[in-house]
Amino acid sequence: MGTTEDPPQTAKGSLYRLGRFCAVHAWIVLVVWVVLLAGASLGSRAIGSTYSDDFSLPGSSAQEGAQLLKQHAPSSGGQSGQLVFTVPTGSLSQHSSPIKSSAQAVGALPHVLSVGDPLAVATTSKDGRTSYATVHFDVNPTTLGSSYVQSVDHAVAPARSAGVHVDYGGVLGQAARPENAHLTSELIGIAVAILVLLIGFGSVYAAGLPILTAALGVGTGLGVLGMVAAATEFASVSPTLAVMIGLGVGIDYGLFLTTRHRQHVMDGMDPVESAGRTTATSGRAVLIAGITVVIAMLGLFASGITFIGKLGAAASIAVAVAAAASVTLVPAMFGLAGHSIDRLRVRAPSAESDISGAETPWHRYAVAVERRPWTYLLSGLAVLVIIAIPVLSMTIGHVDEGADPPSYTDARAYDAISKGFGVGANGPIAIVVQLPSGMSSTSAQQLGSTLQKDLASTHGVASATTPQPTSDGKLLVANVIPTTGPQDAKTDALVGTLRDTTLPKALAGSKATGYVTGTLAGNLEFRDQVAARLPVIIAVVVAASFVLLLASFRSPLLALKAAIANLFSIGAAYGVVVAVFQWGWGGSLLGVHEKVPIESYVPMMMFAIVFGLSMDYEVFLLSRIRERWVATQDNGLSVADGMAVTAKVITCAALIMASVFFSFLLSSNVVIKMLALGLGVSVLLDASVIRLVIVPATMFLFGRTNWWLPGWLDRALPHLEPEPEPQSPQAGVPRHAGHTS
Repeated sequence: MGTTEDPPQTAKGSLYRLGRFCAVHAWIVLVVWVVLLAGASLGSRAIGSTYSDDFSLPGSSAQEGAQLLKQHAPSSGGQSGQLVFTVPTGSLSQHSSPIKSSAQAVGALPHVLSVGDPLAVATTSKDGRTSYATVHFDVNPTTLGSSYVQSVDHAVAPARSAGVHVDYGGVLGQAARPENAHLTSELIGIAVAILVLLIGFGSVYAAGLPILTAALGVGTGLGVLGMVAAATEFASVSPTLAVMIGLGVGIDYGLFLTTRHRQHVMDGMDPVESAGRTTATSGRAVLIAGITVVIAMLGLFASGITFIGKLGAAASIAVAVAAAASVTLVPAMFGLAGHSIDRLRVRAPSAESDISGAETPWHRYAVAVERRPWTYLLSGLAVLVIIAIPVLSMTIGHVDEGADPPSYTDARAYDAISKGFGVGANGPIAIVVQLPSGMSSTSAQQLGSTLQKDLASTHGVASATTPQPTSDGKLLVANVIPTTGPQDAKTDALVGTLRDTTLPKALAGSKATGYVTGTLAGNLEFRDQVAARLPVIIAVVVAASFVLLLASFRSPLLALKAAIANLFSIGAAYGVVVAVFQWGWGGSLLGVHEKVPIESYVPMMMFAIVFGLSMDYEVFLLSRIRERWVATQDNGLSVADGMAVTAKVITCAALIMASVFFSFLLSSNVVIKMLALGLGVSVLLDASVIRLVIVPATMFLFGRTNWWLPGWLDRALPHLEPEPEPQSPQAGVPRHAGHTS
């Protein structure tokens, strides 16, 4: 295509004009994005974002019990943490004065409702070397910043000066966790991306362009997320999730646009004209891919769980900003580069694979798949099914502090309590009984005595305190210590037994109402609701993505095939996560030194993210195949050409995105590790098994049926398909044996 050729009428749409405008007014676009980045970042810092984990579920037994405690016993309600005191030798009683002084100093801090007696018999181990004091806060201390933890450090200084080790558990331990060094992960991911781009395309400027635009997009997206988080609370993993997703898709989107533009320029097209055409074609594919990811993420709100929905919203913000940067900032950089986009070469530059002239290895591979489509299809599915086998034993739960690195104070506190009091002491269960109006104190005392006996005799209970009335006499409150740890399935069963059997039996005929509450009970109820609503999420995300792909590619068969193939890909990603974290296969290599359950919301998050990202490569590949189909009406040739022209760019994109995800395995947060591994594996499977095997095999099997669309449905659907560039039907390689229309 030469510089004098008029642009095709089909390309003169809004995206074509947008691309040309950004290329012509490049400096204005660049300045606007820099201002957006600065404004979003400064706004986030000025307003003050809040990130913390709230697993509460309105209407659940645990939540109702917590609300009753907050209402009738404020000093025992709210968020709870522990001060854990230990000495390597001797006894804590030898340091009673500094320990009590430390506890009193903590009790005087803002937001502290109460502090238990650190030297009480019930909270001191038999050997006298470990004790703990429960601290109740009116807010989650994770929202108060590192300065609050420093004030706690100052308050416990007397005990530490006396040689007593003081560690923090519960929400206080979470607040004291060191911030993850996400910058290291980001830099590793970017370094790998630069290396892959340089090797794949040979130009420093072209390699840096997707990196620069992705970095600007991620920074702006984080700022926007921070401002939104100031108005409504987001989960603590939200910023990391946004960076992980935003950086991965941002680089990929920039790469797809840059690759096509560079080929245009190599062919002699004017850079401004190329920017318009690239935005009208590949840019439209980028927007469709981005919208698909956003739909998948926002589909998490269908769970009805605010915590889950907001995680999806955080990722959606990052993806939306990345897509916007790709179709505006990237064309602007094209305009700035002009004909010199391949300056600073490290080798002879290349862009898209040349599909004209002689056959390429990809065409020969396509012929091999076309000759034995069932063999390739069944082999690809077999690989995914085998990898997915561990998912059959998936156990979802909550990853507790015991899985944190030993250097973390909450991990040390967890281990100290387990050693001194048994593993169940790290998962206490609170029992709240709402007494009927008019019940006498004598009757309440008798009811409490009966309840204590029933609680203590329940299988799986190590100890149960005598229920104590609140100051207003409205509630009875007791604590139960299980014999097993918080992540043990037996503890899960105990919570159900207490809620469904022990409490109803003990309170029968009294008109009192019992609730099982506390952090452990809340986490388990959260897990159960998440598991129950996962099918809803799957249905919503699959249906929405199906409709979007149907409108984009005008093919019910291709849309259905993409949805089914992605389900296999997600199952395989689940299988890898289960094998590594739950079975412990290689978990120590990732810094996880014990077997842990799969965090309750990880399967739901992984499904939405993986399904959305899987559609990225599907959209980019099918976009090019459809372009060739519109030009040639030859299904076999279209599939071969589409694979050939996207082979290198999708492979590079997959390596980059997987590297970005895998770099976050350096995080000390086990949940982030789960997401990073699952997402990285899924990207590699999508770019290899799905793209190279399943997609071409099914498309060869279906033949021209791939492009069948009933007339009434064609008229009903909006037209979102990428506009093809003008090509001669004879363009591409000569039709070779084996291709069928």
